Amino acid sequence: MDTVFRPIAPGRIHRWTGAGLVVARRADLRGVPHLSAAEQGVVRALPAWRQAEWLAGRLLAKRLVGVAVGAPVEEVEVLPREDGSPRVLVGGRALPSVHVSVSHTAGHVAAAVAPGPVGVDLCETASAAVVRRVAHRVFSAAEVALAGPDRADGLAGAWALKEAAVKADRSTVFGAAPRRIRILGLRPPVLGGGRRAMVWRAGDAVLALVLARPAGCPAGRHCVGAPCPAGSCLSVEPLPEEVAVGQRQRN
Repeated sequence: MDTVFRPIAPGRIHRWTGAGLVVARRADLRGVPHLSAAEQGVVRALPAWRQAEWLAGRLLAKRLVGVAVGAPVEEVEVLPREDGSPRVLVGGRALPSVHVSVSHTAGHVAAAVAPGPVGVDLCETASAAVVRRVAHRVFSAAEVALAGPDRADGLAGAWALKEAAVKADRSTVFGAAPRRIRILGLRPPVLGGGRRAMVWRAGDAVLALVLARPAGCPAGRHCVGAPCPAGSCLSVEPLPEEVAVGQRQRN
């Protein structure tokens, strides 16, 4: 089965069935996010190796939320709940109807925002060997066959789908939760339980977005990279210049 996923442009906001999504190369991110006192406390408690990726994720997530709700980024906070999942506050006020998810790899960072539960995950294709070793804990035999046990992109895509789905459920990839989420198709991705999902290639990683209870697109289309004929899924747009994502010239 062909499991080559279509690429997604870095440094741009993509709209898909009511969700906003952005992925960036870590090397292209410049500057640091404005942090509230509570966020500063979170980052200080992290080990040094974790701080840089946490800040990169917040840089994207806070800007994406600001664009989504029309608020200055300085007023946006993305703080962990007790279960570790992120929650959004604007001007000190919690916004329970705004859901956000963040993911990192060594080379990329991604963030997603949606009006309902959302999960985003990045998995490097170089991690396929590790995914293969733990596949029996996460996938059924049918899911392994669907991904292709010898396909790095298929295994990375299947892992990213499971991880994004458990994030949307505010659960974890460890334990029984991933096996309760069924992958019925990979290209295009189809998940059980009424979830909607999409998978893209982001450089050397695979990126998955899962909506647990999506608002839905009246046109019934996936509108990444093109205007939505119904007007609910917006076209790809650049991030504000302050973030300066993906603007660096590359040789």
